[in-house]
Amino acid sequence: MATKATKAAKYSETSTRDLKAELAYRQALQEITNEINAAEKLDAILIDLKDRILSLFRADRITIYVTDDATNEIFSRFKIGNEVSEIRIAMNTESVAGYTAFSNTVLNILDAYDDDEITALHPDLNFDKTWDAKTGYRTTQILAVPIQFDRQTLGVLQLINRKDDSPFTQNDEMSAQEIAKILGIAIQNQQRLTKKRPTKFDYLIRQNVLAEPELEKAIIKAREQKTDVEQLLMKEFGVSREDVGAALSEFFKCRFVQFDDKMAIPGDILHNLKKAYLRSNLWVPLQEADGQISVLMDDPNHLTKRDMVQTLLKSTRIEYCVGLTDDIQKFIEYFFGGPVDEGNMDDIMAALEEDTADEETADEFSESDSAIAQLANKIITDGYQRGVSDIHLEPYPGKKPMDIRFRLDGVCAPYQNVPYQYKRALISRIKIMADLDITERRLPQDGKIKFKKFGGRDIELRVATLPTAGGLEDVVMRILAVGEPLPLEKMKFSKRNLEVFHKIVELPYGLILVVGPTGSGKTTTLHSALKFINKPERKIWTAEDPVEITQIGLRQVQVHPKIGFDFSRAMRAFLRADPDVIMVGEMRDKETCETGIEASLTGHLVFSTLHTNSAPETITRLLDMGMDPFNFADAILGIVAQRLARTLCSSCKEEYHPEEDEFKRLVREFGEEDFGGTGIEYSKDIKLFRAKGCGRCGDTGYRGRIGIHEMLEGTDEVKALIQSEKTVAEIRTQAKADGMTTLKQDGILKVFSGETDIKQIRSVCIK
Repeated sequence: MATKATKAAKYSETSTRDLKAELAYRQALQEITNEINAAEKLDAILIDLKDRILSLFRADRITIYVTDDATNEIFSRFKIGNEVSEIRIAMNTESVAGYTAFSNTVLNILDAYDDDEITALHPDLNFDKTWDAKTGYRTTQILAVPIQFDRQTLGVLQLINRKDDSPFTQNDEMSAQEIAKILGIAIQNQQRLTKKRPTKFDYLIRQNVLAEPELEKAIIKAREQKTDVEQLLMKEFGVSREDVGAALSEFFKCRFVQFDDKMAIPGDILHNLKKAYLRSNLWVPLQEADGQISVLMDDPNHLTKRDMVQTLLKSTRIEYCVGLTDDIQKFIEYFFGGPVDEGNMDDIMAALEEDTADEETADEFSESDSAIAQLANKIITDGYQRGVSDIHLEPYPGKKPMDIRFRLDGVCAPYQNVPYQYKRALISRIKIMADLDITERRLPQDGKIKFKKFGGRDIELRVATLPTAGGLEDVVMRILAVGEPLPLEKMKFSKRNLEVFHKIVELPYGLILVVGPTGSGKTTTLHSALKFINKPERKIWTAEDPVEITQIGLRQVQVHPKIGFDFSRAMRAFLRADPDVIMVGEMRDKETCETGIEASLTGHLVFSTLHTNSAPETITRLLDMGMDPFNFADAILGIVAQRLARTLCSSCKEEYHPEEDEFKRLVREFGEEDFGGTGIEYSKDIKLFRAKGCGRCGDTGYRGRIGIHEMLEGTDEVKALIQSEKTVAEIRTQAKADGMTTLKQDGILKVFSGETDIKQIRSVCIK
């Protein structure tokens, strides 16, 4: 009896335990189906329930496939396992999940690698082992259940591998079918809603890259921050650029194109398009092939924008592609010579400091390092954007950092310090960009950088290297001012100077010189004069080094002294090319001067420059070079001496009433005898301006530069003095009698007009 009682007790205990397990199982299943049924967002609830579903079936992986009626396929909408981003399977008899969807049959497979078991289900059925081969995962047990709604197949629920390697039970089959039934209702509801409101990001939701609550949060945050949803998804939600691109490509049904700085610039297509217009409308043509133009847009479905594209490009054969906003802007900047992102200078310098923290020698770094290339590009781009004329790289011996200075408005100012470990590498990088010999450090070298081929703006720089103490080299880069010439009326000539200059440049022949130091704007003045007389009936030749300003109608020649094609040789060639007007960049030697004078005496108008301090001194300089005084006197029409002085910042310059002593000092510097003719008198109403400083001028009080001029006209009296080889003082006296104001006098008049102050005038001229 005791034995029977014990057996009965054990049986009762086992039955109770099985019943409790069954009840727990049924309760878990019921909770899962209830939550799926009540969920508004299917993918979100599946993410939350995945662990509970796997635990219920004691399975290792789960995949939910959804049908794609357009392709007669099923694709993975929700899965566990990240080895493959998407699985697409044809609905036919050739795969387990595909056969389940095709036949609406439940499949419970003990061993997927047992070919006999597989073919017993259907002769054409096959387990595709390539997925396992790709992922390194071994599939054994498979439970595949069709998902249906109203007898329509909507997908497949597939469970893979039991944790204890046992088969899926009949009870599992029934439970999976219950879940599949609820999933059918949920998928049908979701598809109905999706068909009503397709979005650009459906792909991300469907591929389980992003849950719908996350997307909604991103959309709200993007709206608050006034930024693109795509950028925010990549930056804050970890969505890859490729996934965003795939989503956009699917939604707009076109190619997704990312920025590529190796793409050829479509100059012919861009010819009539404005950069500002493309930036504001977010589209750009990429290329033309076989008569079809590819256009990148942020919204290829925008009909108004598409109509405008067709109108502007004068073509109906257009392939519309979709791209991210920042990529479109990068293409526009790249095509029109704008900056490609070189990075933030603070970030670059922080990275350099980190790299050099444990380094003791410069030999650890080379010009080929990406950080060096990035730094070189950033220095040039920053200099260009700030409007500087020159960039100075100044290394020091030992472990002192290298200084980098910018010359802005004629004044050098510190820009950045570079760790000493990088000084040789950075200098070598600049020399490589300028096609100079990086092994030669003992001799000066000069070259040019065409910055566009290094991924930046369409900037040209003139580069000079000079050997300095300690076996080092300084580098000076001049940013060449490419652009259109200014009209003479905007050159800030005084009324008398402008009238004289207009008169002499319209004469049929003679010699006109513009003189001053390097960087005083001589070339700009010459091109303004050429613009004034540039007419179809005139043939104008120019020889320049380099060609900075271009004009339609001018035939401009770049000289190359290294190969013997210098200014004098160019001028001799011009005289055989039927010129009316000749402009030569500089009269550097006796031969060029003689050729220029000869050309001006034989019926040609000749313009050139010279490095002298004033207009009268130019005459004695040329005579000292051996010019015949009679020929020179006959040739000269006028000489303009020029300087550039910093102007007061128009945003913050401060008006004040000067003391009488200050006024008298200005009069003395002008020349008391000459000042009477200005008509300016001291009174309580007289006003001057002084520098103050604000954010727009960098707290310097100065922004921009103004030209001050000394216009010597080749009058008969001046010509007679030249023939007599009189002194500079005598020539100056006569020129002033003819109406010339000296550089300093012209500058002081601009002080009284409120454009600058006497400090800036004193800094650029003496008399």
